[in-house]
Amino acid sequence: MNVYEYVFESVTGARMTLGTWQAQPLLLVNTASRCGFTSQLAKLQYVYNEYRESNLMVVALPCNDFGEQEPGTEREIVSFYWDNYHVTFPITRKIHTLGLEMHPLFRALLETYGSQILPRWNFNKYLFDTKGQLVEHWDSRIEPTDPVITHQIERHLRSWVF
Repeated sequence: MNVYEYVFESVTGARMTLGTWQAQPLLLVNTASRCGFTSQLAKLQYVYNEYRESNLMVVALPCNDFGEQEPGTEREIVSFYWDNYHVTFPITRKIHTLGLEMHPLFRALLETYGSQILPRWNFNKYLFDTKGQLVEHWDSRIEPTDPVITHQIERHLRSWVF
């Protein structure tokens, strides 16, 4: 599977093709506004600010699959993310990471890596390299600024810099 093959809808309804960022590393995170981990949005913004000059792209994938913690409309989601955490990285429309309506990216992750790759809650992080291959994934408890994540980002920076 190659992450650049997948398409989402942005919160504005525009087509968001991950291939737009081909040859850039991607950090994808299933997010939610009313989750105990929601404060991680600030740390995701920090990571985005810290590494975007090295072409890292962070993308929020709002998801209401876990505890219905992302119940708002797209407009409410964007407003909440901006007003509370000043999020400037791309945000998709709400997606499903589980079940019959699972987004094709998560279906491909499931088929390629097995069920342990799927989120068990909000704020799972998936890091993909410049070739679109999964580098690593982390569950909700691992914060975006945790050295285990930033080490993986920094470890690959040389190969990511153009």
